Amino acid sequence: MYRKSLLATAVLSSLTMAPVALAADEDNVERIEVTGSHIRRADLEGPSPVLYIDAEQIARSGARDLGELLQKLPVSGSGSFSPQGNDSDSTANGGAGISLRGLGADSTLVLLNGRRIAVNAFAQGIDTAFVDINSIPVAAVERIDVLKDGASAIYGSDAIAGVVNVILKKNFDGTEFNFSIGDTSDGGGAEKSASLLWGHGDDKAHTTVILDYFKRDETLYADRSYSKNANQTSRGGGDFRSSSGNPGSYIPATVGADGSIIPKSDLYDWQPDANCPAGDSVGTFCRFNFAPFMTLNPATERTGLLLTHQRQLSDGITGFVEANVQHSRTDVHGAPSPSFGEFYMLADNPLFLSGEAVNPFPGEDLTMRRRTTEAGARHKQMESDNHRLVLGLEGQQEAFDWELSYTYSRSRNHEYGKSGFVQSSRFQDAINAGDFNPFSTTQDPDVIDDISVLTTRNGRSVTEAWDGQISGYAFALPGGDSQYAIGVEYREEEIEDVPDELFLRGEVFGTEATTAFGSREQYSVYTELALPITSQFDAQLALRYEHYSDFGSDTNPKIGLQYRPLDSLMLRASWGEAFRAPSLVQLGLGPTQESPNLIDPLRCPLTGASEDCDPLERTIVLSGNPDLQPEESESYNIGMVWQPMTNLEVVIDYWNYDQDNLISTDTQYRLTQFSAGVAQEGFEVIREPSAGGVPGRIFQIVDQYQNLGGQKTDGVDLDLRYSLDSNYGAFQFNYLLTWVNSFDEIKADGTKRKLAGEWRHPEWRWNATLDWSLDDWAATGRVNYIGEYTDNVDAGATGTVDSFVTFDGSVTYAGVKDWRFTLGANNLFDEEPPFSGSDFMGYDVETHSAQGRFAYAKVSYRF
Repeated sequence: MYRKSLLATAVLSSLTMAPVALAADEDNVERIEVTGSHIRRADLEGPSPVLYIDAEQIARSGARDLGELLQKLPVSGSGSFSPQGNDSDSTANGGAGISLRGLGADSTLVLLNGRRIAVNAFAQGIDTAFVDINSIPVAAVERIDVLKDGASAIYGSDAIAGVVNVILKKNFDGTEFNFSIGDTSDGGGAEKSASLLWGHGDDKAHTTVILDYFKRDETLYADRSYSKNANQTSRGGGDFRSSSGNPGSYIPATVGADGSIIPKSDLYDWQPDANCPAGDSVGTFCRFNFAPFMTLNPATERTGLLLTHQRQLSDGITGFVEANVQHSRTDVHGAPSPSFGEFYMLADNPLFLSGEAVNPFPGEDLTMRRRTTEAGARHKQMESDNHRLVLGLEGQQEAFDWELSYTYSRSRNHEYGKSGFVQSSRFQDAINAGDFNPFSTTQDPDVIDDISVLTTRNGRSVTEAWDGQISGYAFALPGGDSQYAIGVEYREEEIEDVPDELFLRGEVFGTEATTAFGSREQYSVYTELALPITSQFDAQLALRYEHYSDFGSDTNPKIGLQYRPLDSLMLRASWGEAFRAPSLVQLGLGPTQESPNLIDPLRCPLTGASEDCDPLERTIVLSGNPDLQPEESESYNIGMVWQPMTNLEVVIDYWNYDQDNLISTDTQYRLTQFSAGVAQEGFEVIREPSAGGVPGRIFQIVDQYQNLGGQKTDGVDLDLRYSLDSNYGAFQFNYLLTWVNSFDEIKADGTKRKLAGEWRHPEWRWNATLDWSLDDWAATGRVNYIGEYTDNVDAGATGTVDSFVTFDGSVTYAGVKDWRFTLGANNLFDEEPPFSGSDFMGYDVETHSAQGRFAYAKVSYRF
């Protein structure tokens, strides 16, 4: 039985789980608000599993931002992402998102103090709307609650996989300075950070102010021995060097009066430039090793300010304010701009006529695959500003509690192309005039200046919300007093993503850009009941109605049950329905190019050629779909919380999710269906002219987002916590494991693809942490494990991506008054990420970290 004194400190529990409150004496236990319910309760453990991470555990983890911290959790799965792997083609440089259960970052609701945050103005991977968790300073975090259960009945849209609720510090007293530095063993990624915390208050009011600064240097793929060469054949992978090089490759083409270009690929093969180095001339192309130019982890600088203030306005009424701002800057680099047949050189070009260049196909007009290395590597700089303001009133009456609040949240992003970007029309004009010679690697600097351009992209995302709630006593039941909560919410959302006119006209080649506009209004009404049916059996009932201005309404219920047959044992179960509204980007995306690797199912059976039967880059023009409907999900959880002795706790939960109407752009599936004669709405394949009865090669595919199929997954979470006090110090052992039993991707026709244990879906993830403290000393060691899985067969890779095991450790000394010193290292033994043959960097950039050993030192002074 847990009393008030333990509950007051329970949120300062282990990284992996909170202490279990299995029974409560209502006369002596204070009720607290726990993520997953609008009703205050005595027990931390409820019908839905919640993971609690406190500020002390964040500090001991060695994580410098929330992205790094959350992605190490076993519940994090495929779809989580960080700035790692950002380059000049990324659509959300510098951002980080969390994907619980592998169901997607847009299916995980991120809250700040229980309220919504505006999504990042630039979507990840073109369409994934996400809250940039790195926009929340680590120094400002009191704790993080991870609700590992569907929760749309409680919180509304996007809570299909669960909720990450970040709780900010608001009752800090005193002044504290923190400073840290760190660096990697393998080069790149040096970091430094500093923060100032100040708080003061009395029984009437309290103010907390937090300043935070963070800076990280850039890491390039060239800084790692295994990723500095895109030709991975020496490691057992493929040759991923680009087919667009310098010198380039050429093929005869038909050039229309309008500038359209159709390669004569039915009559000729591509031919590499005669000056292409022998090692780069592979097949019909002159290859280019772009890896050394690419950013592995971008240079980042962030500055943040947080202010919280509460003031008692009268007996029973308190006003509160939350205000936070953060400015971030991120720099990424990519290889010089490539072209893949966008430009031509006529047979009567002045360079051919003068003899300064030799036409490898005399008398023919040419198109080319050529990289403009003369213009330099591409460099993008991203600046983002996140602003948030919450104003509210809360009060307590004899019969109920109430709260009213207004939230304004804005994410504003600016992206600047600083160098390496070339304007298509100027480049073509320079070729036509003979001022730029594609057959030479030396160009006139004035010509390069004339064809080079600076680019811009501006984005804005705004969320405004008004909400009100009352809660209190409902009626008496045999097990005690039932409680209720009733609330309303009105929300307005707006997003825009606007590249400059050059991008909109398709005038900048070799780099993808997006454009999107959208807005919506939404209101919701919800209710929740906590029912102590008997002294041992409780129930939670919740229902939420949502109405959206752009697609209609949705209603979601939830039922939770708790049964305590013993003081030391609690059994629990929950069931609920959840949904995700189509993102404003998915509804309003303008025509946007991407280049996925696709197989041509129409030509492959006829030609058997590798260019048709192997995955090859194809140009896709993708757009939004205003007719999209919300994704829907049904989930349930069955588990137990067992405390066989006072210093040992065991939590086991079985979870199951079934998601339908998944919004997707499964272009390969739709291409296969289309080639089989099945009509596909909003889908078109544009081919080159046919020859010899064989359909022409794919020139372009037009596609849009659709509600296609779904996904199902289930598995088990295991949480263990054991503590021991001895003459040698206090020990705390925590173990957190997630096992994925199944993860099925379901196509529109009902066919399933089993992904558990496949690419980016390891079946096993776990952390084991041992904390020790004695007098003025403390130490932490943690083992992080990601299980093996099959390599990416869609990219032509075979074999298995091995398991990845890393060790983090730190030592802290607090024996000097007001001071605290910490030395630590993450990935202490400098383990390299396991090999993957699916991409040029030689490892899975979304699942494994290439940071290597990172050693750091921290010092804190508080008075």
